[in-house]
Amino acid sequence: MSDVLTLLNIGQAASSRFEAGGRWALRFRSYRHIKIGAIVSGVCWLTVDGEPSLRLSAGDCYLLTGGRPYEVAGDPDLEPEDGHDVYLRAPDFRNVRYGTATPDTEQVVIVGGSITLDDMAAELLLDCLPPAARIPADSPRAEFLRPVLRMLTDETAAEPLGSAVMIEHLTQILFIQALRAHLAGEEDVPGWLGALNDPQIGAALTLMHQQAVRRWTVADLAAEVGMSRSGFALRFRTLVGLPPLDYLLHWRIRSAAKALRAGERTVASVAAEWGYASESAFSNAFKRVTGQPPARYRTLRPAPPGAPPLHE
Repeated sequence: MSDVLTLLNIGQAASSRFEAGGRWALRFRSYRHIKIGAIVSGVCWLTVDGEPSLRLSAGDCYLLTGGRPYEVAGDPDLEPEDGHDVYLRAPDFRNVRYGTATPDTEQVVIVGGSITLDDMAAELLLDCLPPAARIPADSPRAEFLRPVLRMLTDETAAEPLGSAVMIEHLTQILFIQALRAHLAGEEDVPGWLGALNDPQIGAALTLMHQQAVRRWTVADLAAEVGMSRSGFALRFRTLVGLPPLDYLLHWRIRSAAKALRAGERTVASVAAEWGYASESAFSNAFKRVTGQPPARYRTLRPAPPGAPPLHE
């Protein structure tokens, strides 16, 4: 998991605190990568297009990963306003107040952020997660979220010295803790994330990550984890969704792509680092995985960061 999180180059584009009173509902457009949030107080409904609504109450956390438009509402029967416009009108998108509190409605406070990933590697994680996930406050797996949530709540409310840096790092920690909690509460997680829980396939994935330049064969990997070649190949493909050597190829190329973007190294030096005997062999493999040659990939500008947690 740590290997993959490092490859994903997790960044945090923006964090904010959202306070709403009275009857309210907002609709937000599609977004990049991941949104993480937590309910500090009150009750609201989160509805991702095409998915059942999630009722969220104080202490609950949520993950959004599908990029689909979604709605957040104190009153799910109310026609939603465009959330993008609401944030554009706000004096400071990091601390947005919306609606007017009434005696018969509870104020809703949400804190959270947008998490951006390396575009090349993002599918490694996003393909394994549902469009929306709720981590209930009363579940044992949410225990480790509470201290982070308390600190994030305090930082966004008071904005003491250095709060921008603290909020950024706390949002990243909240995301990783929420990801852990989600995985701990799911019995059937698809892809490599679920495969990590399999003793033998998880061990094989670790070997492939740690020794990616080794000229592995399926037989070598099977022997390392104590399985027959055919049994290993079948279980790996069933759990991960790719044959072992295809997964290894994608891992190498994604890692090489990150290295290309990280500095001024030549394509030949990156190719050698990741086990390719020639630049042409590396270029052919790179283009097969990414659809473009490495030299061109390096010159393309990454997509701009995502936006605030309740924003386009």
